[in-house]
Formats: sequence, structure tokens, C-alpha cells
Amino acid sequence: MDAELLTGEYRNTLDEKGRIMFPVRLRSELDGSTFVMTRGIDRCLWLFPPEQWKILCDKVMESASLFHSQSRSVLRRLIAPAQEVETDKTGRISIPQSLREYAGLGKDCVFLGINKYFELWDSNEYERYLGESEADFREATEGLGSICL
Repeated sequence: MDAELLTGEYRNTLDEKGRIMFPVRLRSELDGSTFVMTRGIDRCLWLFPPEQWKILCDKVMESASLFHSQSRSVLRRLIAPAQEVETDKTGRISIPQSLREYAGLGKDCVFLGINKYFELWDSNEYERYLGESEADFREATEGLGSICL
């Protein structure tokens, strides 16, 4: 997997059976056709290539304690709902109903390639998120002021 190329914003349509075309450009850069899909933060879905999911999952599990309420919350909301999905021969992935409902996915969706993982958003929800988070984004970029190109 060439992580430098796994970026971009792609708009695709969810069909009536809950399937969506995985962006061709992103698919062509990946080694396999299997992903782990789970609830993301901010009402989107996260998709990981299996090797990246294993890294994240191992780190979360190492830092979690069954006796700590915040750890249990993360495990229940991130690890437990994770499901393996596979692209079919036409490049579509079928999104489990429970995850579609969580993300509020309608017909128009947005894929975001974020280097080592992907996000899948309902288009309207994504636009709402961008509008609501503009001030946070501006503040966060100020914190990156020490980065020189």
C-alpha cells in the first residue's frame, strides 16, 4: 500500500441495497479488497485496510482497561461494531445496516482518503460538519505554525 496516494475526496451514490462503489483511484493503490469498517467519530464510518486496523486495534486494546468506564466506552463504540467488508467484482462494498444507520447514510455519500484509512460520510452530514467545525479547523491550523515546507 502506498500511503502517500490514499488521499482525496470522492462522491458516490449509495444504492437501495446499501452498496456503494469504492473509489477506483483508491482501490487501485491497495493490496487487497477487504476492509474493516466501524463507527467513526463525528457521525461517519471509518474503513481500514486490515493491516492498519490490526495496528489501531492492538494499540487501543493495550491501553484499555475493562475496569475503566472510558475504556469500555471506546471498546463498545469503536471495536465492537467493526465488521469486515469486501469489494465485489465491480468494486462495490456493501455497508451493514447498523453502520448505515449510525452514519445516517442517504443516497449521496462522500469518501475521504486520509492516508492510512478512509472515512465515509453522508454528503449532507459532511457539509454540515465542515460548516460547524470551521472555527476549530482555523484554530488547529494555527497550532501547525511551526511546520516549514
